[in-house]
Amino acid sequence: MRTNLNFSPLFRSTIGFDRVFDLLENASRTQSFDSWPPYDIVRTSEDSYRITMAVAGFSESELSITHQPNLLIVAGNKPDEEGEYLHRGIPGTSFERRFELADHVKVAKADLQNGLLTIALMREVPEEMKPRKISIKAGETVGESKRIEGGKQAA
Repeated sequence: MRTNLNFSPLFRSTIGFDRVFDLLENASRTQSFDSWPPYDIVRTSEDSYRITMAVAGFSESELSITHQPNLLIVAGNKPDEEGEYLHRGIPGTSFERRFELADHVKVAKADLQNGLLTIALMREVPEEMKPRKISIKAGETVGESKRIEGGKQAA
């Protein structure tokens, strides 16, 4: 089974996608996948997403959401409970779940209801990053400087 991906053909025609290639390489190196707590990721519109995590037994004070550039970290820290469990069917261990975010994706809001933590995400591309039409003018050379005549001197 092949574990390393070769992106060299893509380097010939792409510029600035180094981060994407790094993400793909890191994803292929992931050894184990922790499946708790379970979560869903839903694309609700072209520029909005929703993450829903099942965090039964956790209160708002035991959960933390941290947004760093291109990274969302959801963590739950459950204090040790007193008593001896005869059976533990509800996981109550601490966890940390990391989500890689695309550029310009921001957390819009977070809500905890009925044991489900819902995080709304929005992609907000700045105006200067949005596509724009460039006008073409005939007869002008790019980089050509125009000379401005100096004022006439009186004799």
